[in-house]
Amino acid sequence: MSAYAEFDKERQEIDALLRQGFTITAIQEDLDGARVSFTGGEQGKSPVELLLLTADARKYVTTLIFAGTKPAAPIETHM
Repeated sequence: MSAYAEFDKERQEIDALLRQGFTITAIQEDLDGARVSFTGGEQGKSPVELLLLTADARKYVTTLIFAGTKPAAPIETHM
């Protein structure tokens, strides 16, 4: 899988959680990547944790936090 494809997969997972009403509550970085904790969402949903492996996805999450945690508009890809 290409580096962009890996980032895009992680970005889509982040955006999907944000669209479901989850909010980013914590980020913990270590040698394995960044563990991002999400809480909220639809009623009855338990907290979710994503392990982000790509540097671009980690930068994306940080940008969302500073921008006010709004997911990006879906990108249409034609392959």
